Amino acid sequence: MKEVNEVLMRNVEVLARHSQREDSMMPEGSAPMPNVELVERMVLLIRDMLFSDYFHRRQPDERLRAYHIGVKMEELYALLRAQLSRGLLFCSCMSEEEAMQKAEQLALDLIERLPEVKRLLYTDVEAMFNNDPAATNYGEVIYSYPSLIAMTHYRIAHELHSMQVPVIPRIITEQAHQRTGIDIHPGAQIGEYFSIDHGTGVVIGETSIIGNHVALYQGVTLGAKSFKYDAEGNMLNVPRHPIIEDNVTIYSNASVLGRITIGHDSVIGGNIWLTHDVPPFSRILQSKAVDASFSGGLGI
Repeated sequence: MKEVNEVLMRNVEVLARHSQREDSMMPEGSAPMPNVELVERMVLLIRDMLFSDYFHRRQPDERLRAYHIGVKMEELYALLRAQLSRGLLFCSCMSEEEAMQKAEQLALDLIERLPEVKRLLYTDVEAMFNNDPAATNYGEVIYSYPSLIAMTHYRIAHELHSMQVPVIPRIITEQAHQRTGIDIHPGAQIGEYFSIDHGTGVVIGETSIIGNHVALYQGVTLGAKSFKYDAEGNMLNVPRHPIIEDNVTIYSNASVLGRITIGHDSVIGGNIWLTHDVPPFSRILQSKAVDASFSGGLGI
Protein backbone atom coordinates (compact mmCIF):
# COMPACT_ATOMS: atom_id res chain seq x y z
CA MET A 1 0.00 0.00 0.00
CA LYS A 2 2.86 2.36 0.83
CA GLU A 3 4.36 1.82 -2.62
CA VAL A 4 0.99 2.51 -4.27
CA ASN A 5 0.58 5.77 -2.35
CA GLU A 6 4.09 6.87 -3.23
CA VAL A 7 3.48 6.28 -6.94
CA LEU A 8 0.15 8.09 -6.82
CA MET A 9 1.44 11.08 -4.86
CA ARG A 10 4.61 11.41 -6.94
CA ASN A 11 2.65 11.60 -10.19
CA VAL A 12 0.02 13.90 -8.70
CA GLU A 13 2.83 16.28 -7.83
CA VAL A 14 4.32 16.07 -11.33
CA LEU A 15 0.97 16.59 -13.07
CA ALA A 16 0.12 19.52 -10.79
CA ARG A 17 3.16 21.48 -11.95
CA HIS A 18 2.52 23.92 -14.81
CA SER A 19 4.89 23.27 -17.68
CA GLN A 20 6.12 26.14 -19.86
CA ARG A 21 4.22 24.75 -22.85
CA GLU A 22 1.03 24.38 -20.81
CA ASP A 23 1.29 27.97 -19.54
CA SER A 24 1.83 29.27 -23.07
CA MET A 25 -1.47 27.71 -24.18
CA MET A 26 -3.56 28.98 -21.31
CA PRO A 27 -5.39 32.33 -21.30
CA GLU A 28 -4.29 35.00 -18.90
CA GLY A 29 -5.98 35.21 -15.52
CA SER A 30 -7.92 32.56 -13.67
CA ALA A 31 -11.36 32.89 -15.29
CA PRO A 32 -13.46 29.69 -15.34
CA MET A 33 -13.51 27.75 -18.61
CA PRO A 34 -16.68 27.03 -20.59
CA ASN A 35 -18.44 23.90 -19.36
CA VAL A 36 -18.90 21.58 -22.34
CA GLU A 37 -21.70 19.60 -20.66
CA LEU A 38 -23.69 22.78 -20.03
CA VAL A 39 -23.06 23.95 -23.59
CA GLU A 40 -24.63 20.68 -24.78
CA ARG A 41 -27.53 21.31 -22.39
CA MET A 42 -28.08 24.68 -24.09
CA VAL A 43 -28.38 22.98 -27.47
CA LEU A 44 -30.81 20.38 -26.13
CA LEU A 45 -32.99 23.10 -24.59
CA ILE A 46 -33.13 24.91 -27.93
CA ARG A 47 -33.91 21.66 -29.74
CA ASP A 48 -36.74 20.95 -27.29
CA MET A 49 -38.22 24.40 -27.86
CA LEU A 50 -37.93 24.30 -31.66
CA PHE A 51 -39.35 20.77 -31.92
CA SER A 52 -41.48 20.96 -28.80
CA ASP A 53 -44.24 18.61 -29.97
CA TYR A 54 -41.72 15.86 -30.69
CA PHE A 55 -39.52 15.77 -27.61
CA HIS A 56 -42.27 16.40 -25.05
CA ARG A 57 -45.92 15.59 -24.67
CA ARG A 58 -47.84 17.31 -27.44
CA GLN A 59 -49.72 20.38 -26.22
CA PRO A 60 -52.56 21.40 -28.57
CA ASP A 61 -53.34 24.31 -26.21
CA GLU A 62 -50.85 27.08 -27.08
CA ARG A 63 -51.03 28.47 -23.54
CA LEU A 64 -49.75 25.19 -22.11
CA ARG A 65 -47.18 24.97 -24.90
CA ALA A 66 -46.02 28.50 -24.09
CA TYR A 67 -45.71 27.59 -20.41
CA HIS A 68 -43.43 24.61 -21.10
CA ILE A 69 -41.34 26.57 -23.61
CA GLY A 70 -41.14 29.47 -21.16
CA VAL A 71 -39.68 27.27 -18.42
CA LYS A 72 -36.99 26.07 -20.81
CA MET A 73 -36.38 29.62 -22.07
CA GLU A 74 -35.57 30.81 -18.56
CA GLU A 75 -33.07 28.00 -18.08
CA LEU A 76 -31.58 28.66 -21.50
CA TYR A 77 -31.08 32.36 -20.81
CA ALA A 78 -29.28 31.64 -17.53
CA LEU A 79 -27.02 29.07 -19.18
CA LEU A 80 -26.28 31.35 -22.13
CA ARG A 81 -25.29 34.23 -19.87
CA ALA A 82 -22.92 32.06 -17.86
CA GLN A 83 -21.31 30.10 -20.69
CA LEU A 84 -21.00 33.00 -23.14
CA SER A 85 -19.39 35.02 -20.36
CA ARG A 86 -16.89 32.21 -19.78
CA GLY A 87 -16.17 32.05 -23.49
CA LEU A 88 -15.49 35.79 -23.61
CA LEU A 89 -13.17 35.62 -20.61
CA PHE A 90 -11.37 32.63 -22.07
CA CYS A 91 -10.58 34.34 -25.37
CA SER A 92 -10.30 38.08 -24.67
CA CYS A 93 -8.93 40.55 -22.20
CA MET A 94 -11.91 42.02 -20.36
CA SER A 95 -13.15 42.18 -16.81
CA GLU A 96 -15.69 39.71 -15.47
CA GLU A 97 -18.25 42.51 -15.22
CA GLU A 98 -17.69 43.51 -18.85
CA ALA A 99 -17.91 39.89 -19.97
CA MET A 100 -21.19 39.34 -18.10
CA GLN A 101 -22.75 42.51 -19.52
CA LYS A 102 -21.77 41.53 -23.05
CA ALA A 103 -22.91 37.94 -22.49
CA GLU A 104 -26.35 39.14 -21.36
CA GLN A 105 -26.83 41.04 -24.61
CA LEU A 106 -25.48 38.18 -26.72
CA ALA A 107 -27.86 35.77 -24.98
CA LEU A 108 -30.82 38.00 -25.84
CA ASP A 109 -29.57 38.39 -29.42
CA LEU A 110 -29.45 34.62 -29.89
CA ILE A 111 -32.94 34.19 -28.42
CA GLU A 112 -34.23 36.82 -30.86
CA ARG A 113 -32.82 34.70 -33.70
CA LEU A 114 -34.40 31.41 -32.61
CA PRO A 115 -37.60 31.81 -34.69
CA GLU A 116 -35.48 32.09 -37.85
CA VAL A 117 -33.36 29.11 -36.76
CA LYS A 118 -36.59 27.15 -36.33
CA ARG A 119 -37.81 28.14 -39.80
CA LEU A 120 -34.54 27.06 -41.40
CA LEU A 121 -34.45 23.74 -39.57
CA TYR A 122 -37.96 22.86 -40.70
CA THR A 123 -36.89 23.47 -44.31
CA ASP A 124 -34.00 21.07 -43.67
CA VAL A 125 -36.43 18.47 -42.29
CA GLU A 126 -38.56 18.82 -45.43
CA ALA A 127 -35.52 18.47 -47.70
CA MET A 128 -34.23 15.39 -45.86
CA PHE A 129 -37.66 13.76 -46.03
CA ASN A 130 -38.18 14.54 -49.72
CA ASN A 131 -34.70 13.32 -50.70
CA ASP A 132 -34.93 9.98 -48.87
CA PRO A 133 -37.48 7.41 -50.07
CA ALA A 134 -36.71 5.36 -46.95
CA ALA A 135 -38.17 8.08 -44.71
CA THR A 136 -41.73 7.20 -43.73
CA ASN A 137 -42.69 10.51 -42.06
CA TYR A 138 -41.24 13.80 -40.84
CA GLY A 139 -41.08 12.59 -37.25
CA GLU A 140 -38.65 9.87 -38.26
CA VAL A 141 -36.32 12.54 -39.63
CA ILE A 142 -36.63 14.72 -36.52
CA TYR A 143 -36.18 11.88 -34.03
CA SER A 144 -33.45 9.84 -35.64
CA TYR A 145 -31.56 11.38 -38.56
CA PRO A 146 -27.93 12.25 -37.73
CA SER A 147 -28.01 14.94 -40.40
CA LEU A 148 -30.70 16.83 -38.47
CA ILE A 149 -28.67 16.55 -35.26
CA ALA A 150 -25.71 18.03 -37.11
CA MET A 151 -27.80 20.79 -38.67
CA THR A 152 -29.45 21.71 -35.36
CA HIS A 153 -26.01 22.15 -33.79
CA TYR A 154 -24.72 23.96 -36.86
CA ARG A 155 -27.65 26.39 -37.16
CA ILE A 156 -27.27 27.43 -33.51
CA ALA A 157 -23.48 27.60 -33.68
CA HIS A 158 -23.57 29.63 -36.89
CA GLU A 159 -25.70 32.33 -35.28
CA LEU A 160 -23.28 32.56 -32.36
CA HIS A 161 -20.33 32.60 -34.76
CA SER A 162 -21.89 35.44 -36.77
CA MET A 163 -22.26 37.34 -33.47
CA GLN A 164 -18.49 36.87 -32.98
CA VAL A 165 -18.90 34.70 -29.90
CA PRO A 166 -15.57 32.93 -29.31
CA VAL A 167 -14.98 29.19 -28.72
CA ILE A 168 -18.62 28.23 -27.88
CA PRO A 169 -19.73 27.79 -31.53
CA ARG A 170 -16.84 25.43 -32.21
CA ILE A 171 -17.63 23.40 -29.10
CA ILE A 172 -21.24 23.03 -30.32
CA THR A 173 -20.37 21.83 -33.84
CA GLU A 174 -17.66 19.49 -32.58
CA GLN A 175 -20.17 17.87 -30.22
CA ALA A 176 -22.32 17.09 -33.27
CA HIS A 177 -19.22 15.88 -35.12
CA GLN A 178 -18.48 13.41 -32.32
CA ARG A 179 -22.04 12.07 -32.36
CA THR A 180 -22.69 11.91 -36.09
CA GLY A 181 -19.39 11.92 -38.00
CA ILE A 182 -20.58 15.10 -39.78
CA ASP A 183 -18.07 17.94 -39.50
CA ILE A 184 -19.52 21.40 -40.26
CA HIS A 185 -17.57 24.49 -39.29
CA PRO A 186 -19.86 27.11 -37.69
CA GLY A 187 -18.50 29.75 -40.07
CA ALA A 188 -19.87 27.99 -43.17
CA GLN A 189 -22.89 29.64 -44.80
CA ILE A 190 -25.71 27.20 -45.62
CA GLY A 191 -29.02 28.16 -47.20
CA GLU A 192 -32.53 26.72 -46.92
CA TYR A 193 -33.68 23.15 -47.61
CA PHE A 194 -30.26 21.58 -47.00
CA SER A 195 -30.05 17.80 -47.03
CA ILE A 196 -27.31 15.34 -46.08
CA ASP A 197 -28.10 11.69 -46.82
CA HIS A 198 -26.48 9.23 -44.36
CA GLY A 199 -23.89 11.87 -43.50
CA THR A 200 -20.94 9.90 -42.18
CA GLY A 201 -17.67 11.55 -43.17
CA VAL A 202 -19.13 14.79 -44.56
CA VAL A 203 -16.79 17.76 -44.08
CA ILE A 204 -17.82 21.37 -44.73
CA GLY A 205 -15.05 23.93 -44.26
CA GLU A 206 -15.23 27.32 -42.60
CA THR A 207 -15.52 29.55 -45.67
CA SER A 208 -17.87 27.31 -47.67
CA ILE A 209 -20.97 28.99 -49.10
CA ILE A 210 -23.90 26.70 -49.88
CA GLY A 211 -27.09 27.86 -51.57
CA ASN A 212 -30.67 26.60 -51.29
CA HIS A 213 -31.92 23.09 -52.07
CA VAL A 214 -28.46 21.51 -51.98
CA ALA A 215 -28.05 17.78 -51.25
CA LEU A 216 -24.85 16.04 -50.14
CA TYR A 217 -24.22 12.35 -49.66
CA GLN A 218 -21.89 10.57 -47.24
CA GLY A 219 -18.17 11.23 -47.46
CA VAL A 220 -18.43 14.53 -49.34
CA THR A 221 -15.66 17.03 -48.58
CA LEU A 222 -15.99 20.75 -49.23
CA GLY A 223 -12.41 21.55 -48.40
CA ALA A 224 -9.41 23.75 -49.08
CA LYS A 225 -6.95 22.94 -51.86
CA SER A 226 -4.10 25.05 -50.47
CA PHE A 227 -3.36 27.68 -47.83
CA LYS A 228 -2.00 31.22 -48.02
CA TYR A 229 0.63 32.54 -45.61
CA ASP A 230 1.71 35.97 -44.45
CA ALA A 231 5.30 37.28 -44.51
CA GLU A 232 6.03 35.56 -41.20
CA GLY A 233 4.81 32.16 -42.37
CA ASN A 234 1.49 32.20 -40.52
CA MET A 235 -1.58 30.81 -42.29
CA LEU A 236 -4.09 33.45 -43.41
CA ASN A 237 -7.79 32.92 -42.76
CA VAL A 238 -9.04 33.82 -46.24
CA PRO A 239 -11.84 32.30 -48.39
CA ARG A 240 -10.50 28.89 -49.42
CA HIS A 241 -13.54 26.60 -49.62
CA PRO A 242 -16.09 26.05 -52.43
CA ILE A 243 -19.19 28.02 -53.34
CA ILE A 244 -22.09 25.66 -54.08
CA GLU A 245 -25.00 27.36 -55.84
CA ASP A 246 -28.70 26.42 -55.63
CA ASN A 247 -30.11 23.00 -56.56
CA VAL A 248 -26.78 21.15 -56.60
CA THR A 249 -26.41 17.47 -55.72
CA ILE A 250 -23.01 16.05 -54.75
CA TYR A 251 -22.79 12.27 -54.46
CA SER A 252 -20.78 10.16 -52.03
CA ASN A 253 -17.05 10.58 -51.47
CA ALA A 254 -16.67 13.51 -53.85
CA SER A 255 -13.97 16.03 -52.88
CA VAL A 256 -14.65 19.60 -53.98
CA LEU A 257 -11.59 21.65 -53.10
CA GLY A 258 -10.55 25.28 -53.20
CA ARG A 259 -12.40 28.55 -53.80
CA ILE A 260 -14.26 27.28 -56.81
CA THR A 261 -17.90 27.68 -57.82
CA ILE A 262 -20.26 24.82 -58.61
CA GLY A 263 -22.98 26.35 -60.78
CA HIS A 264 -26.64 25.94 -59.96
CA ASP A 265 -28.57 22.80 -60.95
CA SER A 266 -25.39 20.74 -61.32
CA VAL A 267 -24.74 17.13 -60.34
CA ILE A 268 -21.34 15.98 -59.11
CA GLY A 269 -20.92 12.22 -59.22
CA GLY A 270 -19.40 10.00 -56.57
CA ASN A 271 -15.65 9.72 -56.00
CA ILE A 272 -14.92 12.86 -58.02
CA TRP A 273 -11.88 15.05 -57.26
CA LEU A 274 -12.87 18.55 -58.35
CA THR A 275 -10.64 21.64 -58.22
CA HIS A 276 -12.07 23.87 -60.98
CA ASP A 277 -15.23 25.90 -61.53
CA VAL A 278 -18.26 24.13 -62.94
CA PRO A 279 -20.89 26.04 -64.97
CA PRO A 280 -24.63 25.74 -64.21
CA PHE A 281 -26.49 22.58 -65.31
CA SER A 282 -23.27 20.53 -65.42
CA ARG A 283 -22.99 16.76 -64.96
CA ILE A 284 -19.55 15.78 -63.67
CA LEU A 285 -19.24 11.99 -63.71
CA GLN A 286 -16.50 9.37 -63.66
CA SER A 287 -15.49 7.48 -66.76
CA LYS A 288 -17.12 4.11 -67.13
CA ALA A 289 -15.54 1.34 -65.12
CA VAL A 290 -13.20 -1.03 -66.98
CA ASP A 291 -13.98 -4.74 -66.60
CA ALA A 292 -10.71 -6.32 -65.46
CA SER A 293 -12.14 -9.40 -63.79
CA PHE A 294 -10.00 -12.47 -63.10
CA SER A 295 -10.95 -16.09 -63.67
CA GLY A 296 -10.67 -18.41 -60.73
CA GLY A 297 -9.40 -15.65 -58.47
CA LEU A 298 -6.05 -15.43 -60.29
CA GLY A 299 -4.22 -12.18 -59.85
CA ILE A 300 -5.94 -11.15 -56.61
